[in-house]
Amino acid sequence: MKRGWIAAAWDWAGTLLLWAVGIAILVASVVVATKAVSISVTWNKKIPPGEAPIEPRLLLDGAQTDEVHEVAKDDTEEAVGTLRAANRSEVSSRVMARITKINVVAGQEVAKGDVLVLLDDVDLQAQLRQAQASLAAAEAERDQAEITLRRDASLVKTNAISQSQYDRSLSSAKVARNNVQRAQSAVAEAQKRLSDATIRASQAGVVVDRLAEPGNMAVPGQPLLVLYDPGSLRLEVPVVESLLDKIKRGDKVKVLIGSSKKEDENGKAHKEVIGTVEHIVPQAEAASRSFLVKIALPRSEGLIEGLFGRVEIPIGPRKHLCLAEAAIERIGQLEMVDVVVDGNRLQRRLIKTGRTGQWTPQGQPLRVEVLSGLDAKEKVLLRPDKLAQQKNCTNCPVTKP
Repeated sequence: MKRGWIAAAWDWAGTLLLWAVGIAILVASVVVATKAVSISVTWNKKIPPGEAPIEPRLLLDGAQTDEVHEVAKDDTEEAVGTLRAANRSEVSSRVMARITKINVVAGQEVAKGDVLVLLDDVDLQAQLRQAQASLAAAEAERDQAEITLRRDASLVKTNAISQSQYDRSLSSAKVARNNVQRAQSAVAEAQKRLSDATIRASQAGVVVDRLAEPGNMAVPGQPLLVLYDPGSLRLEVPVVESLLDKIKRGDKVKVLIGSSKKEDENGKAHKEVIGTVEHIVPQAEAASRSFLVKIALPRSEGLIEGLFGRVEIPIGPRKHLCLAEAAIERIGQLEMVDVVVDGNRLQRRLIKTGRTGQWTPQGQPLRVEVLSGLDAKEKVLLRPDKLAQQKNCTNCPVTKP
């Protein structure tokens, strides 16, 4: 009886626990749903459009301003190319022989006639001695044939010998003379081959590359060294067809040698020379629609083949806007100026600049080309910090974009 009452109590407790868990789950679900609805309503709530008042920025008394000027200046367009030598030669051997010595290295200057390469000439000397011995034998046979011919010539006059015997002597003498000539040619050829074992510079120049080493076999036609004449350097540059009428043969043009990023203390390119338009190839490159222009350069120290070069092609006067450098505020890659509008109100504008000029003889600040963002005769505010910096500048550079 007692055990049955305990079992019934446990059943009632389990039922009450299940009811409590269910009610808790129901309450939690209602709370979550209510919160989601509240968040959704909050997110979908829109703020009506309107205008927020902006405090105007006014031009302070004593502030310096500058006017945007429109100027016309002779302009140029740049074309890039590579320095190449007009006189470039590959040194090779005319005979097959082993290399015994190379007297030059890459970058070395040589004069015309300098010995560059020595080849093994043992076999060539033996061939020369053999040819000389053959010549001596041929000359001895010729001398004997001449003696016989003179003797038979006197005998045939007295009918001591027959005419046919004299004719045979005459023919033998002619053959002996031809043999001597053939032997002389063989000696000359052997001497020439022996001289080819010493390879000399055919012109003055600079050794570009050394393609062989002592111990290698020199094969006729295979290059051993590469030379070029520094005085024959020229800039070969493709010029677009729109600029072709701006340049002609014989024109003097400014050539900048070296990387466009490498500038000296004056802001100029590493090397500046005046070149002469030597040749314009009368055929356009189909892919780029450009013409190859070859510009002769004067002999100058520091110019070597393969350098990067730029040529400035005059295109005539061009109008552009000019602005004081001191008016520009740069934040990262952004360029901004404060424009004076309505007499004394400042308006912030984004601009894009181009090339930068130098100080003027009157001591005016640096001026910058303006590509967009401003109009001519507009006034801009000059920044005092930049004015103070430029006042202390004694050698301001020329920079290009």
